[in-house]
Parts: sequence; structure tokens; C-alpha cells
Amino acid sequence: MEEGDAEANYAYYALHKLKIRVKDFCSMDRYEKAATIAMIDKRIEKEKKEAKAIRNKGRRRR
Repeated sequence: MEEGDAEANYAYYALHKLKIRVKDFCSMDRYEKAATIAMIDKRIEKEKKEAKAIRNKGRRRR
């Protein structure tokens, strides 16, 4: 995630990628928020692996 307030970064991601309103994200209890953050981390990890695979595939074609 970017620098700054981590919770704000997760709220930003939840809004733009998961369509969870910031108000709803902020009103989650700590367990629900922790689960959501863990799922966001998993999704980001998967997206990074997919992007790396695409980059590597492009390099092999050259």
C-alpha cells in the first residue's frame, strides 16, 4: 500500500475495487474490518503475481 494512514488506504481500495463505501468500511467492527483487510491483502498479492506473470510472458516473446 502507499505511504500514509493504512486504514485510509484500505478504505480507498475497498471503495474503488470492491465497491464498499468508506462509511460502511469505517463502521465495521474490528473483526469484520480485520477480515476485510486480510482479504484485500490476498487480492493485492494475487494481482501482483498476475502482473508479474504477464510481464514475464512478454519478456519471453522478445
